[in-house]
Amino acid sequence: MTHPGEQFYPQGVRWDDAIARGTLPDLLSDAAAEFAARPALEFRDRPISYSELEALVETAASAFLRAGYGKNSSVALFLGNSPDHPVNFFGALKAGARVVHLSPLDGEIALSHKLTDSGARVLVTSNLSALLPTALKFLDKGLLDRLIVCEDDHWGKVGTPQTALPDNPKIITYRQFVVGAEKPGQWPPISADDVALLQYTGGTTGLPKGAMLSHGNLTSAVSVYDVWGRPSRDERNAIERVICVLPLFHIYALTVVLLSSIRRGNLISLHQRFDVEAVMRDIEVKRATAFPGVPTMWIAIAALPDLDKRDLSSLVSVGSGGAPLPVEVARILEHRVGMKLKSGWGMTETCSPGTAHPKEGPDKPGSIGLMLPGIEMDVVSLEDPTKLMAVGETGEIRIRGPNVTKGYWNRPKETAEAFVGDRFLTGDIGYMDADGYFYLVDRKKDMIISGGFNVYPQMIEQAIYTHPSVQEVIVIGIPDDYRGEAAKAFIKLRDGAKPFTQDELRAFLTGKLGKHELPAAVDFVDELPRTPVGKLSRHELRMQQSQPQGAQRQQFATGGRS
Repeated sequence: MTHPGEQFYPQGVRWDDAIARGTLPDLLSDAAAEFAARPALEFRDRPISYSELEALVETAASAFLRAGYGKNSSVALFLGNSPDHPVNFFGALKAGARVVHLSPLDGEIALSHKLTDSGARVLVTSNLSALLPTALKFLDKGLLDRLIVCEDDHWGKVGTPQTALPDNPKIITYRQFVVGAEKPGQWPPISADDVALLQYTGGTTGLPKGAMLSHGNLTSAVSVYDVWGRPSRDERNAIERVICVLPLFHIYALTVVLLSSIRRGNLISLHQRFDVEAVMRDIEVKRATAFPGVPTMWIAIAALPDLDKRDLSSLVSVGSGGAPLPVEVARILEHRVGMKLKSGWGMTETCSPGTAHPKEGPDKPGSIGLMLPGIEMDVVSLEDPTKLMAVGETGEIRIRGPNVTKGYWNRPKETAEAFVGDRFLTGDIGYMDADGYFYLVDRKKDMIISGGFNVYPQMIEQAIYTHPSVQEVIVIGIPDDYRGEAAKAFIKLRDGAKPFTQDELRAFLTGKLGKHELPAAVDFVDELPRTPVGKLSRHELRMQQSQPQGAQRQQFATGGRS
């Protein structure tokens, strides 16, 4: 065995198995040719076949080309979980454009930055009241040349709140956008090396940066999972019904659910939001076989008062990603419903794949698993990223593989700093044990992972600084039983300013930040810790917070939680 942990791989799987690489339009076209009449999506109880999906994608692609959004164009998607996402995602790619994912969970500051940074001058959104009002603000700011608005009722009426379109020549409905669009004689040539997606991520040293994910990166990621799961698929030889409540604008759902399911001819049961009873109906009534989730979803299921009586027997594949899964939740699910749930690890920059647990293998509570086929991971010194650490020693985890981004959009400096040769520095601190299993112990950067989503303290601090009473602020992550982590703000007020409550601060920040970014706790302090050169120090604040309660109270004697 030349790669740590390969001895525990599923039967017949090798680390050096061939990893396929291609383009995303070809991935869909191949699936449509192979699975034609088979349902690809189910939304509001309406099935959409593979051939129907490809036809919808070709119509969208033709319209994008006619409008001039082809090669070298960025097309932004501001969409939730409905068929509008895959149709426009694949449509823009087939036209030769690159997609920019905008998260409906983000605040206006981050979204405006992503639009400007990516160069996207066209945005596809929905007339849902949760989306359209924000999209209209981008028009008002002059950030867009065209706004394409999908009509949610097209997929069936469910009474979801919608917003009427204002009279503006820059706004066009999706129906108007595609009407009369004719297929070109030949589709634009696309290479596996072309950038398919700008997926924004970042740390706390600045605004989010766009990871350039190529067609080859994303198809390789699908292939990695394909190789890993081949034995269990061969054993079952069945069409899977995969629950998709994870947001498709997030890399985890995009790769693990949408792209992987299409590659295998599975049915994606698409949900617009997570509702525990709707998911249980999918499992108990519709007999869903696969449910990839994030810890918050599994926490909600584990908390069902009648969990012992619920029938989860149809599930053959379950997963948790996006954030560490609490060991206690994994224990509850195993003891009460006989379901073993283990966390894997991955990043936006790896198109999701990194590590996973084999079905059979040693029980390693708290581990993120083994490196997947085709992916190399090691641990290096925090002081010298070229120096390898020994088994069991803690350092920064590095990774390389065909699924790893080549860098950040228009950020040569950050790209150079993120790599040692062709190995990407993940910013995660951890170690590998003697069996090749990896463990995370901390993050090098200050990013908070809340409910599976990245939360960046500096973005929250920038918004809090707009409050007239705030002089200085530091935001750090604190443990949260439901989300894994949440943001906490430590605030020094201006002279003479009065403290405000946590609810008042959250109300002030609403609209400036996404809901998942709003602070879950606030402390007012006389002074905030600083570095020797006078900069505010998050690291020192975290160290102070980890001290015994008495020491904390002494440190923040005048502070009080609101």
